[in-house]
Amino acid sequence: MDEDIRYQRLPQSFSVRELGSSEARGLWGIKHTRKPVDLMVAKAKSSSTPLQPQVELRITEDGCEIIGDKFKKVFPIHTVSYGVQDLVYTRVFCMIVVKEQISADRKPFDCVAFVCESRQAARNLTYTLATAFQAYSRKVRSTGTSKSRFAIDLRSADELEMDLRKVDSEA
Repeated sequence: MDEDIRYQRLPQSFSVRELGSSEARGLWGIKHTRKPVDLMVAKAKSSSTPLQPQVELRITEDGCEIIGDKFKKVFPIHTVSYGVQDLVYTRVFCMIVVKEQISADRKPFDCVAFVCESRQAARNLTYTLATAFQAYSRKVRSTGTSKSRFAIDLRSADELEMDLRKVDSEA
C-alpha cells in the first residue's frame, strides 16, 4: 500500500447511522457498490421515517461490530471483502459482506452502508478497515489458516470515477 495511507490503531469506533443493506453483484469493486448505495440513499430520501438512530461501528482485528442500544451485529473480518468511502455520497462508507448462509435465489454478497458524521469520518473509517485487513492478513500468513481475499479502495475520487466510467462504457 501507499506510504501516505494513514494507519489507524485498532480497535476504533465511529458514530454512524446504518443506511441499510442491499444485494451486491460482486465480491469487490466500486462497480458493485454503486447501485446498492444509490438504491439505499433513494429509499432513505423517499421515506418519511428517519434513518436508524446512531450506532457505534467498531472496527477490530477480528471484524466489524455494529453496536446499538439493544443489539449487536458482528461481521467477522473474513466475511468482509471490500470497503470504500462512496464516490457520490462522500459521507457514506460501505462494505461488501459475504453472506455466511447462501440461498439459491440470491447473490452471496450484501453491500452494507453507513452514513458517517462527516466526509473525513467516512475516509478514516476506510483507513481503519484497511488496517484491520492488514492485521488479518498478517495473522493469516503467520498461521496459514485461511485464503480469504479482500480489498480496500483508497483511490482518489477522480480515480474511482474513471474506473466507474470505464465499466459503464464496457456495458
